[in-house]
Amino acid sequence: MLNHEFYIKRCLQLAKNGLGTTRPNPMVGAVIVWDEKIIGESYTSPYGGNHAEVNAINAVKDKSLLRQSTIYVTLEPCSHFGKTPPCSDLIIEHKIPEVVIGCVDDNPEVAGKGIARLKASGCNVIVGVLEEACKKHHQRFFTFHNKKRPYIILKWAETKDGFIAPKTKQLKKPVWITNKYSRQLVHRWRAEEQAILIGTNTVLEDKPSLTVRDWKGQNPIRVVLDRESKLDNTLKVFDNRAKTIRITDKDINFESPLAIQICKLLYKNNINSIIIEGGSKTLQTFIDEDLWDEARIFTGAAEFQDGIKAPKLSGQLMSESGIDNDILKIYANT
Repeated sequence: MLNHEFYIKRCLQLAKNGLGTTRPNPMVGAVIVWDEKIIGESYTSPYGGNHAEVNAINAVKDKSLLRQSTIYVTLEPCSHFGKTPPCSDLIIEHKIPEVVIGCVDDNPEVAGKGIARLKASGCNVIVGVLEEACKKHHQRFFTFHNKKRPYIILKWAETKDGFIAPKTKQLKKPVWITNKYSRQLVHRWRAEEQAILIGTNTVLEDKPSLTVRDWKGQNPIRVVLDRESKLDNTLKVFDNRAKTIRITDKDINFESPLAIQICKLLYKNNINSIIIEGGSKTLQTFIDEDLWDEARIFTGAAEFQDGIKAPKLSGQLMSESGIDNDILKIYANT
């Protein structure tokens, strides 16, 4: 008897290979098993390419075995035409008799229609294997479709005595609180998420580029709050290394709650995940409006004695780890 959980775990392992490249599509993993052997497996190609099921079927050398196989997927196979044809149709075409699914696709274009199509063709469909793990894996995709906003990650570094920045700086460049290993990790995160957001003061104070330099991957879309359109176009954040969305008072009302308006604008731009990287005022805005899903907070060894206080939030501590002399805590919004 096949161990369904074992193969869905393998699907989840494979799916992570698509992190940062499939957006706004979900990063799905697929495994095909015949006679208790994996004969094909894969994950979603970068956006515009094949879905995981297509790649896994293509990986099977002897297609005649598909008629006696089980295909495992983290997410319900699609039933609509997008950049590629429906995956459920391909499974039916190859007469794969059994489909095991981690969780149902909440996208209104699918939402059970793929499962219904498979069952109507005679497939034995099993749904809900490692469902919670699969839902967590697809949390960016589900947040976008269910809450009509991106999955929001807050990120900042604070000193041992609770400051995010000094009150004054001698030079217009970043004051590093964390070590080089933590900064490299931040660049990896940038490659994994679709966008990154900062406020006007951070642009003026730090002159950031917000690109992936210490990690291999795609640069995120840069989102810059520029209420009065006063930021110079020659700043690095507006160069051609990545797309930049500038949000001004022509786009939103800065006198009203900001985070909800920003989320609506990002949703319209089809952005399904974003890192809010500062400064303190911008971060606290999202916290106060309760519009965040995850917070990643570094504490460095330095002390400022005085400065700009780090944001305050309450959430569930999910993990705590040491990165050389830095501490990284990750919280979930409960």
